Amino acid sequence: MMRHPQVPQGCQLFAHKSIGSTSEEARRLAEEGAPDRIVIWAGEQTSGRGRHGRQWTSPPGNLYHSIIFRPDCPVAEAAQLGFVVGVAMASAIRALSDIPVVLKWPNDLLIDEKKVAGILLDSADDGAGGVAWVIAGIGVNIENHPEDLPDATDLRAAGATFSVEDLIEAFLPKLFVRLDEWQRDGFAPIRYQWNELAMAFASRISVKLPDRTVTGDFEGIDASGNLILRHDGRLIYVAAGDVFPVSNSATGVS
Repeated sequence: MMRHPQVPQGCQLFAHKSIGSTSEEARRLAEEGAPDRIVIWAGEQTSGRGRHGRQWTSPPGNLYHSIIFRPDCPVAEAAQLGFVVGVAMASAIRALSDIPVVLKWPNDLLIDEKKVAGILLDSADDGAGGVAWVIAGIGVNIENHPEDLPDATDLRAAGATFSVEDLIEAFLPKLFVRLDEWQRDGFAPIRYQWNELAMAFASRISVKLPDRTVTGDFEGIDASGNLILRHDGRLIYVAAGDVFPVSNSATGVS
């Protein structure tokens, strides 16, 4: 049975035993005028989705929730919320366990180079250059993961003993502290924290771009959230692409 987690002041959490997609429900509510910091949580999803429209397997036992934000920022800065969410989730998992989860650009969390969590952003502009709303959909493999995906894992397999509800209660306070920090101080503090929680600098990665694939050394993110890749002695700045760790690369806190 799902326990209703305690949430920070100013946040509302709506719990569902089962739902098609928490992000679709959050989008519906946002379009109807729902306020900032609404959280949609479900025990399972029947139509979960990941990046590029891929299906996100969503059986019971894992964390599936989506959060409505109404940030006062230009459209160009809305993607920074993915880094805010990633920092908060990695920090929450580390606070509850000794599992060395790390961040992978742009919006994944890894354990030993295997994906344990993903973040998907959706947004709408206000017609005047700003953002009307942003939805962050967050899925975390706690009890299980797709067995047919060799690059996936779950927290229980890594030794976690905490529950879905425990993770929500650890994550949301950290999220809103960092959200307030981002809105007050800009992206620089979040960038610093993200780099600290990311895979180790100089890890070998392969980046799939629209027209080619480039392999090089990971060098963190820049002031705009772009991936920095060292390739053939020069730095390449990547705004969009898929990142894959190269076998035997080191991971850990940079």
